Amino acid sequence: MDLVPALEEPLKQPLKSVLGPATAKVMAEHLGLHTVGDLLHHYPRRYEERGQLTHLADLPMDEHVTVVAQVADARLHSFASAKAPRGKGQRLEVTITDGSGRLQLVFFGNGVHKPHKELLPGTRAMFAGKVSVFNRRLQLAHPAYELLKGDSEEAVETWAGTLIPIYPATAKLESWKIGKAVQTVLPTAQEAVDPLPASLREGRGLVTLPDALLKIHRPHTKADIADARSRLKWDEAFVLQVALARRRHADTQLPAVPRTARPDGILTAFDDRLPFTLTDGQKKVSAEIFTDLATDHPMHRLLQGEVGSGKTLVALRAMLAVVDAGGQAAMLAPTEVLAQQHHRSVTEMMGELAEGGMLGGAEHGTKVVLLTGSMGAAARRQALLDLVTGEAGIVIGTHALIEDKVQFHDLGLVVVDEQHRFGVEQRDALRGKGKQPPHLLVMTATPIPRTVAMTVFGDLETSVLDQLPAGRSPIATHVVPAADKPHFLARAWERVREEVAGGHQAYVVCPRIGDDTDEADDPKKARKSPEDEAEKRPPLAVLDIAEQLGRGPLQGLRVEVLHGRMHPDDKDAVMRRFAAGETDVLVATTVIEVGVNVPNATAMVIMDADRFGVSQLHQLRGRVGRGSAPGLCLLVSEMPEASAARQRLNAVASTLDGFELSRIDLEQRREGDVLGQAQSGVRSSLRVLAVIEDEEVIAEAREEAAALVAADPELERLPGLRTALDALLDEEREQYLEKG
Repeated sequence: MDLVPALEEPLKQPLKSVLGPATAKVMAEHLGLHTVGDLLHHYPRRYEERGQLTHLADLPMDEHVTVVAQVADARLHSFASAKAPRGKGQRLEVTITDGSGRLQLVFFGNGVHKPHKELLPGTRAMFAGKVSVFNRRLQLAHPAYELLKGDSEEAVETWAGTLIPIYPATAKLESWKIGKAVQTVLPTAQEAVDPLPASLREGRGLVTLPDALLKIHRPHTKADIADARSRLKWDEAFVLQVALARRRHADTQLPAVPRTARPDGILTAFDDRLPFTLTDGQKKVSAEIFTDLATDHPMHRLLQGEVGSGKTLVALRAMLAVVDAGGQAAMLAPTEVLAQQHHRSVTEMMGELAEGGMLGGAEHGTKVVLLTGSMGAAARRQALLDLVTGEAGIVIGTHALIEDKVQFHDLGLVVVDEQHRFGVEQRDALRGKGKQPPHLLVMTATPIPRTVAMTVFGDLETSVLDQLPAGRSPIATHVVPAADKPHFLARAWERVREEVAGGHQAYVVCPRIGDDTDEADDPKKARKSPEDEAEKRPPLAVLDIAEQLGRGPLQGLRVEVLHGRMHPDDKDAVMRRFAAGETDVLVATTVIEVGVNVPNATAMVIMDADRFGVSQLHQLRGRVGRGSAPGLCLLVSEMPEASAARQRLNAVASTLDGFELSRIDLEQRREGDVLGQAQSGVRSSLRVLAVIEDEEVIAEAREEAAALVAADPELERLPGLRTALDALLDEEREQYLEKG
């Protein structure tokens, strides 16, 4: 809804600007606001109440207050500081009185000039700010103020009772300047074209769009804000769900080759050699996938499941069904470590069935090839040849699969692992390699709450694996408060030694690698929380910790390191040694987060655990407890007990339910962080809609959208909705939805 036709006027024009040219330029460059419509849809983040008028005699500490008082005294002082070493710093101290008491106001730096001119002794004004204490005296630092002329009681009451919108701002453009700009264009809101069908709006008692825009930017009461937000949430949810419903509708019109497994083919042979029985969940999800593969339009399915719920096995059975039907299957993994791991586990599970065409290979076998960027030229040439001739039925690879020179004989299924790590263009390029659109199975081990799935993956059917296979062990998780109780950390290293003495292995995870150039393996991973900012210590690093442990608490154990900037061959060699039990302790960054499967690893110590998100900690923890021995995960943190960071860690320690944790994660961090880059198109359209809080709105909007698109796929009867869709699906988002 960024643009509506009457509101398409640019804020900055060569001849005349709606706003001042400098303001319009900053809005475009720093806030992405280019038109009047963009600005009207830049909603306040919150509202300040200037509050009831307070007497100076009874000011509460740490609260926002508004007082009416008279200036008794104003003095300008100079001082020296780091920023103004030659005594050029300026501080303006103003004393005000209302007859009941006195209060000091203080202004610093460039902020002193205006009040120095205006707040002369005898001047009467209203002051709003937060009460603090300095030198045992109450003060307001940099208060907002309004001079009172004419001294009407009414003016005082009106000003104090106003709700002040606080806008998402930038260092170059303060919230109050954005507010003034919004007030300039607010009359245009009357011309906004309403995207909601009148019957839907009236049936749900929602205000019109022009009304909602007026009420969100200039509310008289809190009820106005609630009315506006209810309406604008519906806009976002409904327009997005219509886009996704049209996408699903379009998919049903595309042709695809149906792929059905033969009763005596490679899938049957594979099932016969499995040393265990599938869980009920795996059987149910496999049946859903096989039904989709047998249809003549492309499958679009999201397979999500807990860490260790057996997604890879389900995906492999789907790939084998496609091979049975004469097609090829490709699995796209986000990292070389993970691609190699998948290749190893798939060939191990298949045994002789993965040796099709080779001496000693099974009758129903097929070749399983690996394709990554760091392969030698000869191996790469052979892999490419096996794909184009159809000799290889299954290929597992990284983004190297997407390159132009990679050609398939008959690509029938694309499996994307860890969906959120891939850009839309990469998935689309791989899907474009089929003669007809191949079927698509997207896997994620980050459990996604139902509403997020409906909002972001709304064009995919969803299957959930929530049962763990038999033989998986429980994982005990504890928080280790290293600053409050250092002996707990010493005990953690003793526990690691005990696990190793019992014939097991351990991981130690750190947020960064450890030379000066890196902030983390992935800068987004070492997310700075306010607590991090407060304690300036850089995150702990793999190289430093490995050295300290080797010399100290883990002396005598075989300790190795693994991180993202190692050469792929070195990474693979380290992982092979660890998997073979030749290493006791692996000190790593989050490269081990997904897919790494070493059943003998039973313990994990996560250093600076507060630097990771909830879902990421859950992912990491899933690397232990993969065998028959119970798993142990220790979350080490120096954060104080009362901090939000510690509460996050306590949440992780209290439950193994990934879906519950992903809800907590979303509530704390908002969906953008969690969902990653592939969703940028959708994310940037969510302004008032919060996918966890607004579950009901999203579910109802999805039903309404599905019914509407079924009746009128082209939206011929709803020009306002078409306009809103065009605005939502600007070029980038159009591609996002096109490519799914």
